[in-house]
Amino acid sequence: AERLGGLLARRGWVVLTGGLGGVMEAASRGASEEGGITVGILPQDHPEEANPHVMIPVCTGLGIGRNVIIIRSAALVLAVGGGYGTLSEIAYALQMGKPVIGIRTWEIEGVIKAADAEDAFNKALGLLDQ
Repeated sequence: AERLGGLLARRGWVVLTGGLGGVMEAASRGASEEGGITVGILPQDHPEEANPHVMIPVCTGLGIGRNVIIIRSAALVLAVGGGYGTLSEIAYALQMGKPVIGIRTWEIEGVIKAADAEDAFNKALGLLDQ
């Protein structure tokens, strides 16, 4: 996730996550270390709960309902690993007709498999630079 965040930032893309720890923090860290813009769509009401690599915290107070906002705001979804939150984001993206690229994530029809960060990035380039 950190490598992927860095690749996205180098391309000039905004990295949008749920703003908390784990994969979200790793992607934000990678992007911020490359000088990219990071946005965290937080489930809480307090911006200080964002991971330290989020430049723009968006407080929703919606709990897991914020996943809809994350997906609605994204051009495409890059799912890395993940639990049920990632599963819901994948489902929302597929319902909204947004491409989903996954690295070691849920195996669901419609999710484009990627082997690693570089593979996911290259697939994203192919989808967005059309």
